[in-house]
Amino acid sequence: MAFDYKKEYKEFYMPKNKPSIVTIPKMNYIAVRGKGNPNDENGEYKESIGLLYAIAFTLKMSYKGTYKIPGYFEYVVPPLEGFWWQEGNYGTIDYNQKDKLQFISIIRLPDFITKKDFDWAIKEATEKKKQDFSKVEFLSYDEGICVQCMHIGSYDNEPITIDLMHKYMLENGYELDITDDRFHHEIYLSDPRRCDVNKLKTVIRHPIKKRKWKIWMNI
Repeated sequence: MAFDYKKEYKEFYMPKNKPSIVTIPKMNYIAVRGKGNPNDENGEYKESIGLLYAIAFTLKMSYKGTYKIPGYFEYVVPPLEGFWWQEGNYGTIDYNQKDKLQFISIIRLPDFITKKDFDWAIKEATEKKKQDFSKVEFLSYDEGICVQCMHIGSYDNEPITIDLMHKYMLENGYELDITDDRFHHEIYLSDPRRCDVNKLKTVIRHPIKKRKWKIWMNI
């Protein structure tokens, strides 16, 4: 049976629909950067998804060809994920201004896949599909400590879940740590083309750090 990251790492991909604190180890991803409204049919986000899956499946199916990846085992391609932000708007996302969104679309890579294997997949896909994959990159990312929660429902209703996450974070002695290189993170467990919008499952994750308490003394 193929290795399924969602099932084997439930703490990362299948959290409960109540907030929790989790430490995410360094992982490697296929990544594409872009900007704009993710709902635009001809936008950069939709393009990024096609590019990611083309490389993901080139690597997954490599065992059927002549190129051999050391340590390879059969696996289910992990879910689509995304880092999101708006310029100068750290800590929050204005869901009414989706045209100002910037993103890094990502798909996790198995640990046995190296930069060399990634480079092979880019070359292989370019030759076979006659398509430009220059936007796709190999990304190593150490996310660290985060607060996360399973959000069920429309993407536009995410602020409700985010408010619960931030309340839980503060109650447990942490503060938000979204910066230039730590992002609002979403993991998509449902296909919006096939799933009722009210049943969409999305893992929402925010980077945090220990809160610095100020002690006031009356002298």
